[in-house]
Amino acid sequence: MHGFKLFDRFKSNQVHALSPQDSNPCSRGKLSKCKFTNIGSVAQALLPCGLPTTELLEPSIDSYLKPFDYVESLAEIYRRLNTCSQTYKSLLCIEQFSILRGLGDPKLLRRCLCAARQYAIDVHSKVVLSAWLRYERRGDEFIGVSSKDCSGYILECPMAALVSGFDSNSIYDHCQCGQDNLEAVDNQILMGNEGSSLEEDGDVSFCVGDELVRCVRFKIASLSSPFRAMLYGSFVESRRDKIDFSKVGISVKGMRAVQVYSRTRRVDLFCPEIVLELLSFANRFCCEELKSVCDAHLASLVCGIEDALILIDHGLEERANLLVASCLQVFLRELPNSLYNHKVMSVFCNSEARERLAMLGHASFLLYYFLSQVAMEENMASNAAVMLLEGLEVFATEKWQKALALHQLGCIMLERKEYKGAQFYFEAAVKEGHVYSLAGVARTKYKQGQQYSAFRLMNSLIFKYKPVGWMYQERSLYGVGQEKIMDLNTATELDPTLSFPYKFRAVMKVEEKQIRAAITEIDKIISFKLSPDCLELRAWFFIALEDFENALRDIRALLTLEPKYMMFHGRVSGDHLVELLSHRIRQWSLADSWMQLYDHWSSVDDIGSLAVIHQMLSNDPAKSLLWFRQSLLLLRLNCQKAAMRCLRLARNHTSSMHERLIYEGWLLFDSGHREEALSRAEKSISIQRSFEAFFLMAYTLADTNLDPESSSTVIQLLEEALRCPSDGLRKGQALNNLGSIYVDCGKLDQAADCYMNALNIKHTRAHQGLARVYHLKNQRKAAFDEMTKLIEKAHSSASAYEKRSEYCDREKAKDDLNMATQLDPLRTYPYRYRAAGNHRHSVLEILPPFYATLLEYSWLFQLLMDGQKETEALEELTKAIAFKPELQMLHLRAAFYESMGDKTSVLQDCEAALCLDQNHTDTLDLYNRTQDQATRSI
Repeated sequence: MHGFKLFDRFKSNQVHALSPQDSNPCSRGKLSKCKFTNIGSVAQALLPCGLPTTELLEPSIDSYLKPFDYVESLAEIYRRLNTCSQTYKSLLCIEQFSILRGLGDPKLLRRCLCAARQYAIDVHSKVVLSAWLRYERRGDEFIGVSSKDCSGYILECPMAALVSGFDSNSIYDHCQCGQDNLEAVDNQILMGNEGSSLEEDGDVSFCVGDELVRCVRFKIASLSSPFRAMLYGSFVESRRDKIDFSKVGISVKGMRAVQVYSRTRRVDLFCPEIVLELLSFANRFCCEELKSVCDAHLASLVCGIEDALILIDHGLEERANLLVASCLQVFLRELPNSLYNHKVMSVFCNSEARERLAMLGHASFLLYYFLSQVAMEENMASNAAVMLLEGLEVFATEKWQKALALHQLGCIMLERKEYKGAQFYFEAAVKEGHVYSLAGVARTKYKQGQQYSAFRLMNSLIFKYKPVGWMYQERSLYGVGQEKIMDLNTATELDPTLSFPYKFRAVMKVEEKQIRAAITEIDKIISFKLSPDCLELRAWFFIALEDFENALRDIRALLTLEPKYMMFHGRVSGDHLVELLSHRIRQWSLADSWMQLYDHWSSVDDIGSLAVIHQMLSNDPAKSLLWFRQSLLLLRLNCQKAAMRCLRLARNHTSSMHERLIYEGWLLFDSGHREEALSRAEKSISIQRSFEAFFLMAYTLADTNLDPESSSTVIQLLEEALRCPSDGLRKGQALNNLGSIYVDCGKLDQAADCYMNALNIKHTRAHQGLARVYHLKNQRKAAFDEMTKLIEKAHSSASAYEKRSEYCDREKAKDDLNMATQLDPLRTYPYRYRAAGNHRHSVLEILPPFYATLLEYSWLFQLLMDGQKETEALEELTKAIAFKPELQMLHLRAAFYESMGDKTSVLQDCEAALCLDQNHTDTLDLYNRTQDQATRSI
């Protein structure tokens, strides 16, 4: 649910547990042999391939660049971004994007693409990047939006992309679409009455067949140097009144258009066929201005795939740069659908067409990078993906580009079971410096029956480099018995975000007929990293137990994330399995469903809540309110793309203008356009006062640093929201947020009233706010008890354990934080606490209690007074940074290094942190301070 702190809404990276290959039916086919285990007859009917077995269970090879040392790679990127030329920055941002893909943070990736678009200078790069940004939110479009429609901002504007040069304005500014339309002119009137009048004062005629076109000599001569030489030079035409143009390849209508253009300098008066003639004429006679005008006008006419397919050949033939760019833009903005048009694919994959594109500067690594990523998302084993990656390899010029192209070709060949080809590409990628491709080499050897060779290769890798989780995960495939289990456990210890070890251990327990234990094992990763493949696996286990209610819950939640998911090795659609399972459990009425939603929401059971809403939507798919509720849950689970898709569906399904404005406001807010979001909320209120409109206004205002006046406004807005009709779920959230503002204003009694009222309507999260109030009133035991109630009630309690650690003694705090890490290894606060050791509390005694939850670094220096703790602290941070190079931890480790006098490590950690957020003030201060010290010491 929307809260008042952005970092609470996105507290961890939400990505698939395995690589994108896992969502491909072919990849899921790796899970098991198609054979039944010893399960009940009903379960057998619902499990067409039986339960998975460990024999064929394996992780996919990640199809993106995976640096051996993320910190070093990020630091290098930051240094190069600060020193490279303006023309190179855009491509460097794409390299940054490629490295950050492994972190799985969609916000970071979009920020890289936005920066690349901002620094792009040439039209080609702008077209590709604008289309790429639009593709990344392709599931979010409004109903009726076409590929050429503009969002209103320079960032994705199709017309702004066709303007060459660096724009110093922000890419988030509004574009000029629709503001400079020329007045329409009737062609028939122009070419009739006005055209004839224009011919009367001509002094030279051009003969085209039997027709004469009267022109003004000096105006024609001004079109180009060849015409000037012809009409005023030493050529015989300079002394003639009639010049034969019958053999120059232009029609009478075309020549008349030339004479009109020579007087008006406009081509928008003519039909496209005539403008194409003018373009060819301009090329023949070197009329650069005419060519430029025709090029721009034709580019503006490209509206769809068919237009683009017709006009791109003309553009390539006549070397019309903007026209070709506009056609490419349509192809790219229609992705992924255009991948299935063989005419479009021939433009990108045919070697001759590719050469013609390259001659105009419209075939590049950037273009084929985008195309190949889309093709791989659609089908890893497709011929289109292979051909586009071959194009990517052709246009790769730098080592990282070659490594990426070769590694991805290896991944595709592995998916296609072409193991020798895959090995060749992986080995080539290793030669380009991509160490992770050795995992691909090992896998291909294993597939070719060379298990010991694969084991030796991974073993040597572990001894040669500092071990990381994926190395042990890969080696586990080639080990046997206890060695395999030890490697999997080590992989989890080094990188708890890897899903394969959990899946393997769970399936192993199934084979031992310990299905309940298997569910407990897979629960460990589902609790902090929601992914369709793990939900599917747990659903299998529940079906085997004939616990159809929980199986149905997981499948419904899965379909919320990926609506077209195919289960059981791609054999059964999720929707069909929902239908089968629905017949085996009691059906809920609408009232029952709302009660179920209320119960799940109150117990912070987000997966259960998703499932209930999915069922309600299956009965009433046009219910915009339900789509909106689903988006709030998905935001809480950090599934931002799915959340935005649901929010757009809420907007598309509502028939009420005031509700539509609210949903558009949330979309604008989540896109960073706060002023526009406020405007939408105000318009909605002007139509009809509603809870959601006032809540949107309050949330948007509260997102910034609040001064007393702004806080007062937010309080008034929330109070207005609470006076409007709504249900307990949303009113509980409003009361909770109102309590938060009261606390910030120091009005603790009013805050406590809000939290108590929220708890009275079962808004369980209000326990956390009430605990904070007790703590600020120096009632630490009451605060601890309040958080204990939350832990007891909440289905997901990692954050509750983390928060309770602030209200208990030193040893209990450590226990709570260890539990928080066990439940959710992605939470960074426990690592920072443990790094600071026992000295943290001495600082807490100095500072006001309100700052206890905001401490990031100040207590660190108390720790550094105890030199014996430095090594342990660095180890704690380094352990977490190895699998999650997060901004706060990088900054904290840099501060440790500063105290130890290790300036090189300080600078590297700061540079890596600034690569994630170049505007982080504390890190910038530390970085600049260290640089100054290093300069003075030289």
